[in-house]
Formats: sequence, C-alpha cells, structure tokens
Amino acid sequence: MSSAVPERERVWRVGTAPGIFPLLGHGIALYRRPLAFLNSLPGHGDLVEIRLGPQRAWMVCHPELVHRMLKDSRTFDKGGPLFDRLRVLMGDGLVTSRHAEHRRQRRLLQPAFLPSRLPDQTELMAQEAEAVCRDWRPGQEVDVSAAMMALSTRMISRVLFSDSLDAATSAEVRECLADIVRGLFVRTVVPVDALFRVPTPANRRYRRAVARVHAITDAAIAERRRGTPRDDLLGTLLEASRATGSDAADATEAADGAEAADAAITEQEVHDHLVSLLLTGAESTALCMASAFSLLAQDPQSERRLHAEVDSVLGGRQRPDPDDLTRLPYTRSVVHETLRHSPPGWLFTRVTTRETELAGHRLPRGATVLYSPYLLQHDPASFPDPDRFLPERWLPGRATAAPHGAMLPFATGSRKCIGDAFAMAEVTVALATVASRWRLTHLPGPVAPPRPGATLGPRSLLMICEPRSRASIGGSPRAGSSARRETAELPVAECPVHDSQDSRKAGDTGVDHA
Repeated sequence: MSSAVPERERVWRVGTAPGIFPLLGHGIALYRRPLAFLNSLPGHGDLVEIRLGPQRAWMVCHPELVHRMLKDSRTFDKGGPLFDRLRVLMGDGLVTSRHAEHRRQRRLLQPAFLPSRLPDQTELMAQEAEAVCRDWRPGQEVDVSAAMMALSTRMISRVLFSDSLDAATSAEVRECLADIVRGLFVRTVVPVDALFRVPTPANRRYRRAVARVHAITDAAIAERRRGTPRDDLLGTLLEASRATGSDAADATEAADGAEAADAAITEQEVHDHLVSLLLTGAESTALCMASAFSLLAQDPQSERRLHAEVDSVLGGRQRPDPDDLTRLPYTRSVVHETLRHSPPGWLFTRVTTRETELAGHRLPRGATVLYSPYLLQHDPASFPDPDRFLPERWLPGRATAAPHGAMLPFATGSRKCIGDAFAMAEVTVALATVASRWRLTHLPGPVAPPRPGATLGPRSLLMICEPRSRASIGGSPRAGSSARRETAELPVAECPVHDSQDSRKAGDTGVDHA
C-alpha cells in the first residue's frame, strides 16, 4: 500500500469498513480485537470510513496521506474522540491544545527539553535505572512493567517537579495511571457519554483516579509556592504565571507587548501542562522499555548483540554516562525497532477545522480523522517482514528510506513530541544499565501479545532475572564478532528506515503527544 507514486498520478481508494453495529458502530471490533480490525482496513481503501459509536469517522491507511495530514495542523487539528476525552482529563495543556495555542505553549515549555539539558538528565536517568534494578536477586520474578513504570514516573517527575513527589506519591500516581488508561480507551472507541455516567465500579475507579492526579498536581504546585524556586519545568511555569500579573498587564498596554504577553500563562495552564506531561510522559516511555525487554528475550541473537555492545562500551561500569549514548548504536537501534514494532501510541485522532479534501474525498468541517502508527509501521511495503523484531533495520549505513509517514512513533510536523530526544535517551540508558547487570527471560510457556488500550504495551510482564558475567553472555570478542557476521549477512533491502529529514527542520525539536 506504500509504493512511491506521485500524488498527482495516484488514484486513491476510498471505502467503508463492514460490520457496523447499531449505536456502537465499529466500537466492539476496536475494543475486542483492535489490531486485527486495523489490519483489515487497508483492504477497503487508503481512506476508510468507520463508525465510532454513532459518529462517522475516517481512518487514514496510507503513509503519504498521513504525512500530508500531520503537516497541515491548521486543517487537521488536535481533536476527535481521543483528544476530546483527553481534554476532559488533562485540560488545555501542550498535549491537547488547539493549533492556535500550541505554538505559544510549546515555546514556553521547550527550554526544559533543550539538547543542552540532556547530559544532566542522562546522568539522572542512569542513577534512577540503577536504583530500579539494584535490589533484584538471581532467579527472582520481577514485574518488569511495574519496574519500568516506577522508573519513568520517577524520571518525568524529576523533570517536572525536581523531588517534589515522594516515593509514596509516585506509587499512587502509577496506580492512578493504570485506572485512567483502562478507562480512556473504551471512552474513545465508544464515545457514548451516557454509558460512563452509570456508577459502575470501573467508572468510579476512573473518576477517582482522575481526581487524585489533579489533587496531587495541585499539592505539588502549592508546595513549590511555599518553598524555594528550582530550575525545573514547574519553576519555569510558575515564573511565567507570575508574569500574568503586572508584567503582562504592562506589556499588553505597550504597543510592542505581544512577546511578553505571549509568555504569560494562567494558573490553570500551569496545572494543565503538568498533568499532560506527567500522564503522557510516564506511560508511553515505560511501555516502550517493557516491550524492549520482552522482545529481546524472544530474540537471542539481538539480545547477545546488545549485551556485547553494552559490555564493550561500559567496560565494566554499571551504568552509562552521557558520552556513551553516541557509542551505543545497536542499543539505540533496539529502541527504534521497539517503537516501530510495538508503538505505545498506536491510535490517534484529528478533527478538520474546515471543509477539505483527502485522498480525493471531501471531508466536512468537524470530521474525525484517525491514523495508527501501528498500522503504518506494520505495512510490509514499508517494512518487509513487519512482524519480525529486527533492530538491524536502523543501524547506520544499513538502512534505506521508507516513505514519509511510514514511521511515526513521535509524530511529525509542528506537533512532533516535544520530548522525543528525552524519551530516546531514557529508554537507551535504561536498556544499557539493566543489561550491564541482568539478563531478563520470560517465564515458561507462550508469551501473550500485549492487548491495546489507550496505549500499547505489556501491562504486567513477569520476567526472571539472571545475573550476567562477561564470560557467559557472548560479550567476548569471538561472540561479538559472530553477532556482527550474522547481522552483516542480512540483505540491506530488508532494513528500511524512516527518512528523518523532517526531524532536522526548525520547529521539530521535540508520540503525537505534543
């Protein structure tokens, strides 16, 4: 479905998905067997009409069309059932903001994610990753999903709040996130509000979790106001909120006060930004890390090569330092391939702000349009043998270009994830730190594939810890050479890569999350 034909010469296919249920539409199929339903849609067209509850929506199945849509954020704005639900949950932070507000908000938050901050953040990541696995014992069964969630929650809270969240509060945030993610997905695929006003146990858990996350955020803000200013995102936001008073008022009266007024935000915006980044930053990164360990455990060749690289680069050290990130190309390739194979953000929605045309089909103003990174990244025309975990696809000098829009773990265009470099570094550091000490293996029996919810990844991943030594893990020169020979024999044609020129453009500095 991804052959490179110029758009002006292409005849796009537009169709309708079968199996519409009254009132629920395709919600049952999306809820019960979401990935199978997605994989069936390209057979009906490049743009396929579906039903979300009683509402019409359109799924974009071709990467060229997705690329065009994401590059035109004025016409295809954040919206639709997913972001409508997220706005109720998060307010109008960076993740959910409309096009008109997004640039101002991104400019305000960008300093927290500048490349110059990454070395210090990388050191914190390594410390936290080491702490997570320090107390594991040989033969112990570890819930890797929970461990990675603890790590990512701790890391994002340090970026947002420094040390304002203690261990007990961080654990409570993780529990709330689990309830929120479960409730958010069903509210997206079956957007019938009456169903969620019924006081069922699941609805009550969801509402309690949402209320508690907001209360924790308010408490962190109040504590900071009483304490010492710090150089973190909360400090940046509070400084901007103080400008809303006299400084912003003076700027508004001035003829050239637009820039100062642009930097000022309200108290509610401070809250909304923190909630947005806390919820999206912790969940998606944790799932990527857990998926990586699961996939490596199912692929001994990739696991051996990762261990060999980590042992060679770290040279006996227990964790990487910031300079090591550029010396871990295979580890980073594992991260890229995990994001392709099992993208945490697997389904997103947009809404049209005006009548427009896509795939030669007229879409009305207010139309819901969906796209799925999972679907695009499992297209065999873009990625041969797409269900195979193959980190070699991403190694320098081994890749060929896939079409624009074929690889979208962090989205593209002006709404590209603001924290993409942070997330890549965090997962790379976590893999290297854990792999320097431990080999994680699955329990006996088949490995169940993760069930998609609002995000995609293993929710409870029990694995067994096996201590590693350089002599026992293929880290010797001979084993490392063998791994290099094995991967070198793979044909280059099997290793396409996303053409990343978009990410180098100005403004794409930062999961469709921002």
